[in-house]
Amino acid sequence: MEENREMVFQVRTDLALEEKERFPGDGGEIPGVVLREWKEKDRNVHLTEVVIKDREGEKAMGKPAGTYLTLEAPDLIRKDEDYHKEVAAELALRIRSLMEQRGIFKEGKCVPSVLVIGLGNPDATPDSLGPRVLENLRMTRHLGLEYGMEFLEKNGYPALSGMIPGVMAQTGMETAEIIRGIIRETGPDAVLAVDALAARSVKRLGVTIQLSDTGIHPGSGVGNHRNSLTEESLGVPVFALGVPTVVGAAAIVHDTADALVEALKREKATDAYGTYLESLKPEDRYELIRELLEPQFGPMYVTPHNIDERVELLSYTISEAIHGALFG
Repeated sequence: MEENREMVFQVRTDLALEEKERFPGDGGEIPGVVLREWKEKDRNVHLTEVVIKDREGEKAMGKPAGTYLTLEAPDLIRKDEDYHKEVAAELALRIRSLMEQRGIFKEGKCVPSVLVIGLGNPDATPDSLGPRVLENLRMTRHLGLEYGMEFLEKNGYPALSGMIPGVMAQTGMETAEIIRGIIRETGPDAVLAVDALAARSVKRLGVTIQLSDTGIHPGSGVGNHRNSLTEESLGVPVFALGVPTVVGAAAIVHDTADALVEALKREKATDAYGTYLESLKPEDRYELIRELLEPQFGPMYVTPHNIDERVELLSYTISEAIHGALFG
């Protein structure tokens, strides 16, 4: 039972940053994991790089080996065009750097071919980030087919293509099945998958961006496990870019548990309950909350009241970051 509880506790978040925060101290002692944090003061952006190096790190973090870069930009919730441009510029640098590390921009090959996948359901706003980003991108692969790759190289354009695979309920097909067919036909150098994520903390909704080179598991953040999109499954490097737009109701209650403990301990009649909650490990406390909530309400996920506005702003910011990374 203890092993199952740990699994449930970890599945609450898609963010490597939040997995790192489960550990005491600054997380630098996690076996098989290298951490680096810094702040771009000019842009009010805090960055955290989590590199999972081996199986020991995978086991500790509950995620595949690779690089996970998180940008925390608290002002993304505001309609500040200049700030969104600054975040887009910073994210563009990070996308470009991660792709260069994986050899996507090869010497002698000025025009990489990148397939962008907009994961999610365009009809469900919290899950529509991927499709909305695709709507804002300037596709160029067709220009290379029409005028030749020399045209793209002359203008410094990548061979950029994209598609929105929809969700299984709409297509009757696994996302990975659709993408594998497209890769066979078009032969991209890399895939960039954009998706909405689930977070453990409300404060990260819409203001945290995660970039990784490990691929993606569509729907895994809300317990909907599908065929993964990875280099192993698709045959080309897969980069993942996502923003958390939902948080589990049980996680929200868990975040307020410390305040609840203090309130219970203030009254003699409820002090024993407060002491009991305080004695529980975080994963046990979360499991208790989940067991109390889900029989009544089911596995609920919560999103901000202005999610329409947030997703619209973020879709432009991320699309501009992709343009900056690929077009230069």
